[in-house]
Amino acid sequence: MRRIVIRKPGGHDRLEIEEGPDPEPGPGEVRVAVAACGVNYADCLVRMGLYASARELRGYPLTPGFEVAGRIDRIGPGVAGWSVGVPVIAMTLFDGYSSQLVLPADQVFALPHGLTMAQGAALPAVHLTAWYALHELAHPHAEDWVLVHSAAGGVGSALVQMARAAGCRVIGVVGAPHKVGHVQALGAEAVIDRSSEDLWAVVQAIAPGGCEVILDANGPETLADSYAHLAPTGKLVVYGFHGMLTRGRDRPSWPKLIRIWWRRPRFDPLQMTSSNHSVLAFNLSFLGERRELLIAGMRWLLAACARGDLRAPRVRTYPFDAVADAHRDLESGTTIGKLVLEIERN
Repeated sequence: MRRIVIRKPGGHDRLEIEEGPDPEPGPGEVRVAVAACGVNYADCLVRMGLYASARELRGYPLTPGFEVAGRIDRIGPGVAGWSVGVPVIAMTLFDGYSSQLVLPADQVFALPHGLTMAQGAALPAVHLTAWYALHELAHPHAEDWVLVHSAAGGVGSALVQMARAAGCRVIGVVGAPHKVGHVQALGAEAVIDRSSEDLWAVVQAIAPGGCEVILDANGPETLADSYAHLAPTGKLVVYGFHGMLTRGRDRPSWPKLIRIWWRRPRFDPLQMTSSNHSVLAFNLSFLGERRELLIAGMRWLLAACARGDLRAPRVRTYPFDAVADAHRDLESGTTIGKLVLEIERN
């Protein structure tokens, strides 16, 4: 087995590839020969030592990665319904950057028809994040205005599609002109390029009464303004702090992190009750004790794929050994869709 290990937090040089014995599945488990693994912003934060669940649930050294696709190549005792060779996808709490992975049998799912392994590996983490944010927390109604920040990224792309499938009117926000067409093709009613447009002036012109749902993972850069542009009964859903990353730098900028800490908006509960505004937040990696909920979410996603409500994820692939390049590109803020590591198998 090959896997990528981070022995202690730091830059791209901390991503080490090591060899080890193949793991064996125990009762109720299957082993997956991994063909592809998704790369997420969270992985970059894990590498830098800024991801809370990595410190609190695992500690270093650890293997990053939250989603994989591959084929079952061994089945543990007591497992029914699976056979060797079946293509599957799975979400895992870390350890995804591995060529062999042992998982509970109820945590793997058949690869959706028509998807490549790379597309399958791009599906679980970002789509579960989008599903939880939109359908478990926000509960939008048809015709609601839903604003999606970072709409060309992995989670953003999923959110745009899910909101459109729910009958919502979607405003997608991107940070560069080359991302506009991608979000338009996903079904957004309006796309704002904040590199050349006055973001909040355009939002005000499109939805003068405010947005019923705003989904924001930027951090203090936009959170206060997002809250200010909610409609009555509007909900701000926070699922990340991408502003923690500094473009062109593979390690934390501690002065920037201190500024982010102090610039965090403080939401006043008394004011929230008067305005009928809500703030909701979550981190999917801290929902491990709710496995049944996440399994239900995966089933919902697979059904949505089968109905055609979700298109195949747009992916950019990298060789497994080029993991540092994948992290570097993701941190640049210029990518569209999902990045995926591919593992060559003999």
